[in-house]
Amino acid sequence: MKLVFLGTSGMVPTKDRNVQSIYLDYNGEGILLDCGEGTQRQITLAGLNAQKIKTILISHWHGDHVSGLVGLLQTLGNFSSEGKKIKLFGPKGTKEYFNNTMNSCIFENTLDIEVTELEPEGLTTFYENEEYKLQAISLDHSTPCIGYSFVKKERRKMNSKKLAEFGIKQGPLVGQLQSGNSVQVGEQLVKPSDVSEIEEPHKISFIFDTQLTDSCYDLAEGADLVVSEAVYKHDLAHKAEEYKHMTAHQAAQVASEVGAGELILTHFSQRYKEVSELELEAKDVFPNVRCAFDFMKVDLNF
Repeated sequence: MKLVFLGTSGMVPTKDRNVQSIYLDYNGEGILLDCGEGTQRQITLAGLNAQKIKTILISHWHGDHVSGLVGLLQTLGNFSSEGKKIKLFGPKGTKEYFNNTMNSCIFENTLDIEVTELEPEGLTTFYENEEYKLQAISLDHSTPCIGYSFVKKERRKMNSKKLAEFGIKQGPLVGQLQSGNSVQVGEQLVKPSDVSEIEEPHKISFIFDTQLTDSCYDLAEGADLVVSEAVYKHDLAHKAEEYKHMTAHQAAQVASEVGAGELILTHFSQRYKEVSELELEAKDVFPNVRCAFDFMKVDLNF
């Protein structure tokens, strides 16, 4: 499981930073968060396989977050089997904006794209499978905007060495133990706790674009990692409030108050040639923080 930052600039690309996009790889499945201009090129340069993308999460429909969609989807369609399914989620208005985007140029769409609009009242789980769930909450920006969390569910991890000690091989007995049931092996009752351990759930939260609001805290509560916009330093808090963005100080405040494990800042104003000054500001509030850069890869050990 890893994160790859494909673009870390806010509003416009710079010489060193592309606009917003993050790739989350979970067991070979790709989840793309936003798709700013040039995202498909960034995917190639990062050595990723775009064909693994199955889910696209759109925070909002400002151009720096979505203007790479047409090119990416055209490429996916050109090099995949017909009918490849993509799930695309976004805020209210997503279906209209998406249709307008797809009709803005001429190409034959061979993808099966399922578009879902989200209007969560509070923190809401909008998708889940056996291994993880996706959560959403409404943020406070100049247009409808969604913050997302990826939650890896609690799971039982089998210990092959202990299974062998009880003479249990792969098969139905392991399946029953995996489900939390005890099994009879000869004259001995083997409990799940004898041959396995529970891995706790883990959570990554993504906060962009928004002014500081209660929803930021609700979304980040219990997160191992918070990825947050930090458009400005705190001396420009008045500008952040005017344009409904967050400062590095505010992002650190959220991470500190919810007890997050780590904070990664992204979505920087082009006025900052060096983002180390935003990192230093955030560290005054929350020590375990770093600034993302384009093509930064974060291995998640959970």
